[in-house]
Amino acid sequence: MIPKQLLVDLYSKQGLSSAQIAKREKCSATKIDYWLSKYEIPKRSISDAIYKKRNPKGDPFLFQKPKTISTAILYGLGIGLYWGEGTKRSKNSVRLGNSDPFLIRKFIQFLEVLYSIDIRRLKFGLQIFGDMNGEEALTFWIKSLKAKREQFYAPIITPHRGVGNYRRKTKYGVLTLYFNNKKLRDIICSAIDQESR
Repeated sequence: MIPKQLLVDLYSKQGLSSAQIAKREKCSATKIDYWLSKYEIPKRSISDAIYKKRNPKGDPFLFQKPKTISTAILYGLGIGLYWGEGTKRSKNSVRLGNSDPFLIRKFIQFLEVLYSIDIRRLKFGLQIFGDMNGEEALTFWIKSLKAKREQFYAPIITPHRGVGNYRRKTKYGVLTLYFNNKKLRDIICSAIDQESR
């Protein structure tokens, strides 16, 4: 028999998995699952379990309700930017792409000020055309965002088609910001859904 309070503490409070508890208690995971069910301790979904495993210290963000006019404006701006420029298809991360460094910086400020994210956890993807200087574009974005080279994925190079005016619009390519956290992505999308009703 596994004591109920032990399971509440290890599974519900500390977030250990059935397998981790089984290893600790020297029994099978099936036995742990049996006692969780017997005590009617709610089981986490697979996605919740994966999230817990990837974030053992809890959420890597903390929402700060706007307390001033400037933070309220920043909140509205950030939600609007994600509504217009964010990738809603991705279910597991906050993604926003644009060629304007000011816009990207403003969205980073939104994430940092209102959700207290650690900006060192941000990742960036750069898409450039084949006739652009990749190193020059990468250096531009590193300086513009005050980011580290290690935060950048390998650039995606797209063959250019003819002359066109794309160079004026995207001299240094299109940058996509990534914050890999499903829960924060869902919170921001939920805020957009509320505004769109």
